[in-house]
Amino acid sequence: MPPLHPPHSSAISSQLGPLEKKVLQAVWTRGTATVREVREDGTIWQTYPTIMTTMDRLFKKGLLDRVPDGRAFRYSARHTPEELEHLAAVNGVRQLLESEYVSLHLSYLVEAVSAQDKKLLDELQSLVERQRAQLKAQLKEGERE
Repeated sequence: MPPLHPPHSSAISSQLGPLEKKVLQAVWTRGTATVREVREDGTIWQTYPTIMTTMDRLFKKGLLDRVPDGRAFRYSARHTPEELEHLAAVNGVRQLLESEYVSLHLSYLVEAVSAQDKKLLDELQSLVERQRAQLKAQLKEGERE
């Protein structure tokens, strides 16, 4: 999967509220949607202005795109649910790695992984070894150029 770069890092680092999650889900379900369509599908019971404000906020956070559609806007998601999960996970890990206590955080990660499932610890080791091999190959390639 290619690296994803959110337009505003705060869009991913901040938690989405329950209404924002519902609105995103409604847009993902429809593919594209206007405020009226989200309001009329019956899964969100907030008022039109509340949904409009929420969709505008998601647009400003870089999570929705919009194009004019008559006197309204038609919104679409910039990321799939999987891409958004990827962005959130990568951002969370980056925050841990930027800490002055990075070694401590890594030990907590290993502890949590092993407590969750012993097989995951093997998978984590395999991923680390695969990444290490890729980095070594890239270094060798860079030396040849």
